[in-house]
Amino acid sequence: MRKIPLFSLNLDRSESKEIEKALGGAKLAQELEENFCEFVNAPYALSTSNETASLHLAMTAIDLKRGDKIICSVNAYPNVPEVVRHFDAEPIFIDIDTEDYNIDLDELEKLLSKNRSKKLKGAIISHIAGQPTDLDRLYDLAKKFNILIVEDAHDALGATYKGKKIGSLSADMTSFSFNPHKRFSLYSGGMLVTANSQLHERAKLLRSNAIIKNDWEGGKLGYVYDVTDIGLEYDMSDLEAGFNLAQLQKVEKAIKRRKEIAQVYHKELANTPHIELPKEKRDHIYSMFIVKIDKNRDSFARELYKNGIEVGLHFIPLHLLTYYKQKYNLRVNDFPKALRNFQQILSIPVHENMSNDDVAYVVETVKKVAQSRV
Repeated sequence: MRKIPLFSLNLDRSESKEIEKALGGAKLAQELEENFCEFVNAPYALSTSNETASLHLAMTAIDLKRGDKIICSVNAYPNVPEVVRHFDAEPIFIDIDTEDYNIDLDELEKLLSKNRSKKLKGAIISHIAGQPTDLDRLYDLAKKFNILIVEDAHDALGATYKGKKIGSLSADMTSFSFNPHKRFSLYSGGMLVTANSQLHERAKLLRSNAIIKNDWEGGKLGYVYDVTDIGLEYDMSDLEAGFNLAQLQKVEKAIKRRKEIAQVYHKELANTPHIELPKEKRDHIYSMFIVKIDKNRDSFARELYKNGIEVGLHFIPLHLLTYYKQKYNLRVNDFPKALRNFQQILSIPVHENMSNDDVAYVVETVKKVAQSRV
């Protein structure tokens, strides 16, 4: 039986060549940062051990404190509120836009308009499946209500908004992932991008245990160091940097292929019963292809899996997860749009290693399963 994974890695000799450079002593983490700045058109980029480390480092850099509040969508990966809670700060959840699954900006504006707390520090904004939220409106709200914006772009590496790369716009900081779906133990890595030199320098200091080292210039002792704050240890190794350098060169090609597959899905599945296809409200790079199944989503998923097609669920709303449900006494119906969405969504394979035959097989199988619905 044909097996089609939900995600897949494109590997060739380029990864091993870069790793060999690292083994030879090349400083590839710095090279990766320089290449990333050029790729997204941003002045500063800081590599980290993974994307959660990048988000946590961002919270450290903005000096998040106990009792501070950070807004996020209830439809986000668990590492988003997690990095907030590690400071004993409070995540404030917002319901979703039912068309693009990003944060509902109407609900965000309502909350900001009613907010009287000086503890509200900012928002972490996730770009779901590679389609950014309405950033013009988001940045206007941030300016009007004087809040910081950290963009969670773990699914938006290479994504654009009105032709400009995510990471080059008006967020205070943007966090990226080189392994967005946490599917592969082979490699990891994150990147924290900003145009703010002060935030960059603070994050750079804290990333490496807040250690300041002497060099040997001017008669100094190069082995003398000092610690100036409570830091972290989130550096990316040069080995991982080498792997990620090779992967970075493949991003645009991967996006192009995913868009081609998405076009086929949109054309071939357009009139399939019980299936609702994703809506393209803005530039969309299809890091995930999320459909809605109007009835019996779980049995639909099982049938696809039985036929060799791996599927996913992105995401389970945060208020349904045990920790946040109990910590904040959240009820199932507190976020009705996210709840309805969760009951129907299903991610199907969309990655550059899929052949045309693979795509046709997914289309054929989805149609077959859909026709069997009662």
